[in-house]
Amino acid sequence: MTKSAYYLSALTALAATFVLLVNWQVHAETNRVQFPNLDELVHYTTVRRGNVTEHIMTTPAAIEAVRNGRPIPAGTQFVLVDYRDDMKLYRYFVMEKGEGWGADYGESRRTADWQFQWFWPDKSINMDENTARCQSCHSSQKSSDFLFTGYRIPRFNGTPVD
Repeated sequence: MTKSAYYLSALTALAATFVLLVNWQVHAETNRVQFPNLDELVHYTTVRRGNVTEHIMTTPAAIEAVRNGRPIPAGTQFVLVDYRDDMKLYRYFVMEKGEGWGADYGESRRTADWQFQWFWPDKSINMDENTARCQSCHSSQKSSDFLFTGYRIPRFNGTPVD
C-alpha cells in the first residue's frame, strides 16, 4: 500500500467514525422523565412566539423554593404545553429533576440532575425529538438552575405571567 493510499484509507476511517458519532448523538432517547399528573401542576407563565403559545407549569414546591431562594427539590417537573395554530395541542416538553440523575450523562451533556423529554398529545414519548439538543440549550441557563422562565416565578400571583 502506498503512503497516499494509507493516508486516504485512514482519513476515510476517521470520517466514517465521525459520522457514526454525530449520528449517535442526534437520535432521540428514552430516559427517566415520566409524564406528570398535570392536575398537580400550576400554570405560572405563558410564552408566545408567532403561531406558538407555550403554557409553562410546575409544582407548588418549585414555586415556593424559587421564591425563597432555595434549590428546586428533586422530584420537580416543569412542563411546557406547546400549542400551535389557534391553540391546538401540538406536544409537551417535560424537564424533571431527580436525585443523582446527572450521572446518567457525560460532563458535556450534564445539566445538574435535570433530564428532558418530549411527549406527543397522547402522552407517548416523542422519539422524533433530540433531548441532547434540550440539554445543550438549557445549559446556557446554569445560573438559574437551567430554567429559562424561572425569573417569572416571583412575579406569579395566581395569574400566569406573560
